[in-house]
Amino acid sequence: MTVVVLPTADATFRALGTDVRLIGDPAAVAGGRRLILGYHARLSRFLETSELCALNADPRPVVPASPLLRSAVRAGLWAAERSGGLVDPCLLAALEAAGYVRSYEHSAAPLPDGPARPAEPDPECRWRAIRVDDEAGTIARPPGLRLDLGGSGKGHVADLVSERFAPLVVDCGGDVRIRGSREVEIAHPLREEPAARVLVHDGAVATSSVVARAWTTAAGHAAHHLLDPRTGRPAWTGLLTATAFAPTTLEAETLAKVALLSGPDGARRALAPRGGVLVHAGGDVEVLS
Repeated sequence: MTVVVLPTADATFRALGTDVRLIGDPAAVAGGRRLILGYHARLSRFLETSELCALNADPRPVVPASPLLRSAVRAGLWAAERSGGLVDPCLLAALEAAGYVRSYEHSAAPLPDGPARPAEPDPECRWRAIRVDDEAGTIARPPGLRLDLGGSGKGHVADLVSERFAPLVVDCGGDVRIRGSREVEIAHPLREEPAARVLVHDGAVATSSVVARAWTTAAGHAAHHLLDPRTGRPAWTGLLTATAFAPTTLEAETLAKVALLSGPDGARRALAPRGGVLVHAGGDVEVLS
């Protein structure tokens, strides 16, 4: 019997405002890289030439949209529905007001402090007014409602790459989709050693953090990209990071944000079905199984 050993490629590159890593056979890695770079070019809110920016600037209530944009917006709406509105794609204006006007992937800022409280959905639920029509090839939303697909987009594109090209690992800045079995190290935000090591088999893992994508405001306050939808301000729930496991990267990414925005008690409930890892203020690690 002849055993054929396929070559494995390992590529790391910048896209989506983060470091992306692909591991798999060379064709899968090359195809995944093309898809992710194309996704970045067409759906980044930081590129004025992107289709997402064109949608956000269009004054019409109904706008023609490509299949990729429609799929990405639908993923963002799925995350909003799945999270009960805690993961809200309609917070772009609030993000900009908080100071998130450029990528802060490697910036340093003071850790959040002050009283901790769980975040709550925006009572207006503006995301419910968005309609994706594949038959007509359009997206409808109230004029002036602008979308940010950053978080859900990483999970969405990782799933697209995994399903279309089947690489062994797709890592979009910590939103990871895995085929087969791999040990994954969960980074600790305050220490060099990992918070945990977990074995992931044919599934996904994602971490949400108030330490990454953080900055200091002009007034000297700590700020980060995870907003309380009710207030439109950076949330502080007593958790530094929350890690979730799920069958898909989009679901893991959504659950991680729900856990972090819900605070310790809500996070335990959200992550109970599949487990997760929490890092509390001060650095204590809680592994949920």
